[in-house]
Amino acid sequence: MQFLWPQVLWLLLALPLLAAAYLYLIARRKKGAVLYASLSLPRAALGPRQRVRRHVPPFLCLLGLAAALIACARPVATVTLPSDVITLVLAMDVSRSMEATDVAPTRMTAAQQAARDLIVGLPASVRLGIVSFATTATVVLPPTSNRQDMLDAIDRFQLQRGTATGSGLIQSLAVLFPDDGIDLETILFSTEASRFGARTAPLDEAAAADAARKREQERPPVQPGSYRHGAVILLSDGRRTTGPDPLDAARMAAQRGVRVYTVGFGSPQGGVAGEPSLSYFMQLDEPSLRAVATMTGGEYFQAGSAADLSQVYRQLSARFALERKETEVSALLAATAAVLLLLAGTLSMLWFRR
Repeated sequence: MQFLWPQVLWLLLALPLLAAAYLYLIARRKKGAVLYASLSLPRAALGPRQRVRRHVPPFLCLLGLAAALIACARPVATVTLPSDVITLVLAMDVSRSMEATDVAPTRMTAAQQAARDLIVGLPASVRLGIVSFATTATVVLPPTSNRQDMLDAIDRFQLQRGTATGSGLIQSLAVLFPDDGIDLETILFSTEASRFGARTAPLDEAAAADAARKREQERPPVQPGSYRHGAVILLSDGRRTTGPDPLDAARMAAQRGVRVYTVGFGSPQGGVAGEPSLSYFMQLDEPSLRAVATMTGGEYFQAGSAADLSQVYRQLSARFALERKETEVSALLAATAAVLLLLAGTLSMLWFRR
């Protein structure tokens, strides 16, 4: 637990002084008490239960004052609460390697079924957008809370050549932040221009690329993973073959505080896909996917089968339903202090008429 005003806690040192003053007053009363012929008479009249009970209201009062002082220090605790409405973007690899049959009937079919299970299990507070990426990235479905639209979008996936993992992540950020002016084509142009030289590029495209690069450089940094209103789930089964570097895209996400949960689908050892006459080898790029997740405060999952992928999605769905947040709990402690003080006063009136 942390405190926004920790200096207030110094006032807790006054509580032992109050307890000492209470004991001192009790001792003075004993000295000034009427002398009885036998001490057994007042003790028998008072009784052991009565002797203990008279200290209960002062003790409750002391606890109430302690809770009130702690509340004034504005404590902040990490608690698990139902999540607010968030926007989740599912970025799905639709490269030709997804037609591999090592996951029956194919990787793509298994991934589509697992995505449907994810949609069905999503909390009502989650809006979902869907992005597909191969040679480039495309917004298949803008963020929506309509479950049927999500399911229909999953069925519209078409396999293409290439794996532009960085493009998929950048397009997902553009979906999350529509007002940030994130334009994938401009970023792709900027990447190519820096590789081959921008002297032959049109002036308007070069100016747009420079402006986009300047906006990213001037963006004030935030703590990675601090954005609480959205996240990205990125699934890929192969290595990046084109487009921006995924780590550059991950830096863009980290600058916005967006967590990226990466899922590697398939075997890290790789496999063969395609027709016998036109087959090709693909291998999962676990180091890059891990680096993207680590850089953004997310988490990497490896799914080697359809069952593994469904399990990953169930874990993520449960994580978005309940969220751990740092919350100020001053009101809770203040209410506790009020209850304790009220209880102390009530017992004092009932038991001792004062």
